[in-house]
Amino acid sequence: MTGFSPSRRHLLRVGGGLSILGAAAPFALQMAAAGSAASQSAPDYRALVCIFLFGGNDSHNTVLATDTDSFGRYFSARNTGNAPIALMPPGTPPTPVGATSSVTGRVATADSPEAWGGVLPIVPRTPNPIPAGTNATVRTFALHPFLGPLKTLFDAGRLGVVANVGTLIRPITKAQFQGGTVAFPANLFSHNDQQSTWQAGVTEGARVGWGGRMGDMLAGMNGTDTLFTAISTAGNAVFLSGQSVIQYQMTTAAQPAVVINGQSGASLFGSTVAPSRVRSLIQDQSAAGLFAADYATVTNRSIGAATTINGLFTQPVVTAIPAPTAYVNPITGATETNTLATQLQTVARMIAASGSTGVRRQVFFVSLGGWDTHDVQNTTQSNNLAKVAHGMAYFDSVLASIGGVNMRNAVTTFTASDFSRTFTTNGDGTDHAWGGHHFVMGGSVRGGDIYGQYPTLGVDLGAFNNPDNSRGSLIPTTSVDQYAATMGRWLGVSESGLDSIFPNLRNFPTRGLGFLG
Repeated sequence: MTGFSPSRRHLLRVGGGLSILGAAAPFALQMAAAGSAASQSAPDYRALVCIFLFGGNDSHNTVLATDTDSFGRYFSARNTGNAPIALMPPGTPPTPVGATSSVTGRVATADSPEAWGGVLPIVPRTPNPIPAGTNATVRTFALHPFLGPLKTLFDAGRLGVVANVGTLIRPITKAQFQGGTVAFPANLFSHNDQQSTWQAGVTEGARVGWGGRMGDMLAGMNGTDTLFTAISTAGNAVFLSGQSVIQYQMTTAAQPAVVINGQSGASLFGSTVAPSRVRSLIQDQSAAGLFAADYATVTNRSIGAATTINGLFTQPVVTAIPAPTAYVNPITGATETNTLATQLQTVARMIAASGSTGVRRQVFFVSLGGWDTHDVQNTTQSNNLAKVAHGMAYFDSVLASIGGVNMRNAVTTFTASDFSRTFTTNGDGTDHAWGGHHFVMGGSVRGGDIYGQYPTLGVDLGAFNNPDNSRGSLIPTTSVDQYAATMGRWLGVSESGLDSIFPNLRNFPTRGLGFLG
């Protein structure tokens, strides 16, 4: 981790961002500072919701090219090993568990692709260009068999795919990457570093993320109280750390929305008097020293914010937000908790409360872990993908009517992840790679289409030299900066603001990707 000497202000910001609820967090919560542009105003409400898939989602089994040439290379690379991860061609019926697949000749098990049936075809509104090395007259596409709810959203025009996105400094070719002649991000295959680079533009140790910087620039649209500009339901995330705005962290518990332990409990360390004494202590601003005074101010705001949120969450417009439907693991048939869906329920509640808080611009962060599929990928990734589809479809349905108002056009939801995975399998999983495909959802999304260049598929073999693949990793053709800037512009960030947040954006010929209206 990059070393630095923290300032008093930085320690307070980090301490305030350290979390929240439960016995491990006695005082919890932090509050945002005053907006840096208080004179701004916004006539409408808009929110950006980041779904971060921690561990690196294998996008090769998420969005697939199914033309004969592409799918043939895909299938030959992945239909190997002790637990092959190659998905079945479109139109393939599910093979009953215990029966032999006509496609692979293997006996189907509940956790094998043979049992799931073929991938789900999608038809982009705009033909995706055929890249070099792909011998097809037209490219066709599909989604993982467990992404049925996302196919429905894609077909309805509220979900789009952004192809081959990755952390980049400037455009780079395979030859430049292998030769080291063009700069590219450090520590490409490191989880911590790439999570940070996706969220903040630099490796681990970053203090400020692009979601937080957008919050800095737009917080003035939220009036004099910028408290709820940047909100995380997934703990402290550098994505939401701004220079003035500090993320507000929440739980997914239904009621109360926020609990500050110690000061609100009936007893502490066996004493019934201690909670009130703790409250007095943390609200006391008479202590000598700037650090103590600042800490008391931050904690005092936290207590006030907790009271505000708990009050808002009793309003009928908020309590009317339905709970997610039951989630059933498609492999085991067991009912499980979909933590992504419950986080999105909390986001929906905060959106419902926006009429009372007066906020006009918000940035949210939710997450789902378990994507580091070096092993048992069929069991793990497929269940996770089903959770993403279940959670996003639930969120879309809730946004359709919040207090009788369709909020879909006001909310854009997108996926992000450390990196994608290798095109080849290691036997029953995949390893760390680079570029990957992502989803954007919302009423303002020009859905039903694929944005960016979907790459050439296949490993180098004989005379075939894949220009988009280096040692199993896709060379990204779309940068995170372009992906994020497209959403930042929709949210209301100025062009000069985008240049400030994404200094590498000027290195790319196209600043925006066109997937938002």
